[in-house]
Amino acid sequence: MKREVITTADGSTTIQIKDWQEQYHSKHGAIQEAYHVFIDSGLDLFKGRDINILEIGFGTGLNAFITLLESEKRNLTIFYTGVEAYPVSEEELSQLNYIEELDSVSRKKEFDLMHTSVWEEEIEISEYFHLTKEQKDFKYIDHSELFDLVYFDAFGARVQPELWTVELFHIMFKAMKSKGYLVTYAAKGSVRRAMLEVGFLVERLPGPPGKREMLRARKP
Repeated sequence: MKREVITTADGSTTIQIKDWQEQYHSKHGAIQEAYHVFIDSGLDLFKGRDINILEIGFGTGLNAFITLLESEKRNLTIFYTGVEAYPVSEEELSQLNYIEELDSVSRKKEFDLMHTSVWEEEIEISEYFHLTKEQKDFKYIDHSELFDLVYFDAFGARVQPELWTVELFHIMFKAMKSKGYLVTYAAKGSVRRAMLEVGFLVERLPGPPGKREMLRARKP
């Protein structure tokens, strides 16, 4: 499917799949959404200890890069696993403006390393941030009680409903530690019901720009 880089409402870029009219990040603001959903509603819950994060949909690397920047501000060591079946191309990466929009041009080396580093191997991107990329379909994730926090950033249920099922959330539940959290931009009733069926405790939170609500789930 044809992909193109577009500019979102806050000036940051993202990738759009034209046939689906679906974007990797919100067209209302890619950076704003990433901070609201994954940092303010997720990472902010963890203070003063090492944590393991799983990202469902590594994609452009925006969520990972913001998390790296925040790890240093917070003196927080993060072991980050990003799962992606279809990595973005070098041409697409060259058109993304995250390091400029985040006023982090001096960190270009780390952003590039996130994308050029080998898959299936833990790489130290910075003193506080260690990255492992796994290239696979989400249904083949097979971790057990490893992650404190999950960034669930898959394409929307409108275009890929199979990614928002009881089966997928069971894989997430298994991969997470007790009292771990999963955060996502999604707020559909069917998504919430699938999470509840698996055993998550689910709450609705105010959504990022352009969305009324989002979901946060906790494993008991």
